[in-house]
Amino acid sequence: MTEEKLAVEGGKPVRDTPFPSRKTFGLEEAHEVLDALNSQNLFFATAKKVYRFQEEFAKLYNVRHAIASTSGTSAIHVALGALDLEPGSEIVTTSISDMGTVAPIVQQNCIPVFADIDLGTFNLDPDDAERKISEKTRAMIIVHCWGQPADMDRFTSIARKHSLYLIEDCAQAHLTHYKGRLVGAIGDLGAFSLQQSKHMTCGDGGVTITNDDELAKRASLFADKGCDWTEDRRYRLRYSFFAPCYRMTELQGAVLLAQLKKLEWVVTRRQKLGDMLTRLLSDIPGVYPPKRLKDVEHSYWSFPIRVDQEVLKVARDEFLKALNAEGIPAGGPWPGKPLYLFQSLSQKIAFGTSRIPWELTERGRKMEYKEGLCPNAELAEKQLVTISMNEFYEEDDIEDISKAVHKVATHYLRR
Repeated sequence: MTEEKLAVEGGKPVRDTPFPSRKTFGLEEAHEVLDALNSQNLFFATAKKVYRFQEEFAKLYNVRHAIASTSGTSAIHVALGALDLEPGSEIVTTSISDMGTVAPIVQQNCIPVFADIDLGTFNLDPDDAERKISEKTRAMIIVHCWGQPADMDRFTSIARKHSLYLIEDCAQAHLTHYKGRLVGAIGDLGAFSLQQSKHMTCGDGGVTITNDDELAKRASLFADKGCDWTEDRRYRLRYSFFAPCYRMTELQGAVLLAQLKKLEWVVTRRQKLGDMLTRLLSDIPGVYPPKRLKDVEHSYWSFPIRVDQEVLKVARDEFLKALNAEGIPAGGPWPGKPLYLFQSLSQKIAFGTSRIPWELTERGRKMEYKEGLCPNAELAEKQLVTISMNEFYEEDDIEDISKAVHKVATHYLRR
């Protein structure tokens, strides 16, 4: 059998037409937005859309409380604000995420502690997370990377053992089940991003959920400058404590009410397509799709593959260039390197030249963010290729992606 010449070397590409673009918004969103505009009131406290969204989101997740905010970052900040931790407290989390997972930790004058990942799922490794716990640790933030839930049985057990709060970062894992339970509703609090690329979106927004009444009360205050309101939401009673202003507007709430009705279809469709691609790529030496766990869904915010240079004898960037030439929409690693290697963390740049929060305690361990801290995370960032996909792809599109990956990998394996 004659090997096909790679497109990057002048051969015919597997795909010469664009992949389907995502059509996120439609008449349903327009109707809700016009309704909000016609009300002449876009302030959530005295209007209806954001309240309805909170109620419906809480109902969808079968939790008692949902607190809307302005972004996924703010949703995590609201969760942390609800905990009311002492300055200098340590919080264990992953380095393979958006900085939005970590920035709220520092903003709350707490200290991020990074644990390594599992190379198969790209999620936080429970064993390493437990090793990173100290007497100063008060919480863990678990990120469900790319849409696959982390090992929540282990993490809930660790949290109970060490009396820690457990926050789930579900920015990439909307409406995704872990052994029959929706992620976000397993830990003490769940935080969701509603940014443009997410399964449901209003351009930018966030929501925090919990079943704990006391945490919900403080979270609601934290999202609005510590402001307490009367039951009819007409005037302020007092400011309970200092906090940011993360109020969601009626325009965002209006869009989200329409988005909620589409969410199940979006997630189900992505699961079908992503599971198909996982199967099709499961037999290629040196190319590793996400490892699938038993009884755990994957909602495929994006599709990561790990390219092993030792097996394929090709650098990740060269593999990626060849894949792009075949017409496949794929990019490099995300976020590009482990979070602790970005300047803001490696040089501890937060509040002027103070090096706060890291210097808030004399008895705490000295935290250093440098290469070698999380070897698996560092390796993954050197090997990852992220393939774009959305709910409007068809099975033929997935087959083309598979053909292209097989073609490129086969070329380098035989070289």
